[in-house]
Amino acid sequence: MHLLVSACLLGVCCRYDGRGNPLPQDSLDALLRQHQCIPVCPEIMGGLPTPRPPAERQGDQVVTQEGQDVTAAFQRGAQETRKLAELFRCQAALLKERSPSCGCGTIYDGSFSHTRVPGDGLAAQTLKAAGLSVYGESDLPCLLSPSGTE
Repeated sequence: MHLLVSACLLGVCCRYDGRGNPLPQDSLDALLRQHQCIPVCPEIMGGLPTPRPPAERQGDQVVTQEGQDVTAAFQRGAQETRKLAELFRCQAALLKERSPSCGCGTIYDGSFSHTRVPGDGLAAQTLKAAGLSVYGESDLPCLLSPSGTE
């Protein structure tokens, strides 16, 4: 299956703090054997630098810890990610959990206190609206099942 994957999960140093968040090597190897992976970083694709100030969703907005509204960049990145999904005919995405872009099902509450709340990042929300199945890294076993998804 063609699968969008958060670039940080592949080890690319694109997180807000300039680091990667690589999957364990055995999981990464299995993922790459089973799927055609297309790396994405919606935040970079939206024009944000690396490193960059941490940001969280506050309702429909995305705001940095210093209070700067970066919603437009996050929306632009979400749309570019959707375009890549269409171009590569992706059926699903494996995205970084809790991210204001990629978080799926749970994100931080916008207070920068590490409090989690139900919700999706802007890219995950956009991909779901486009009909893709969206998984977080804790859902990786579903993508490594014999059928590729459960």
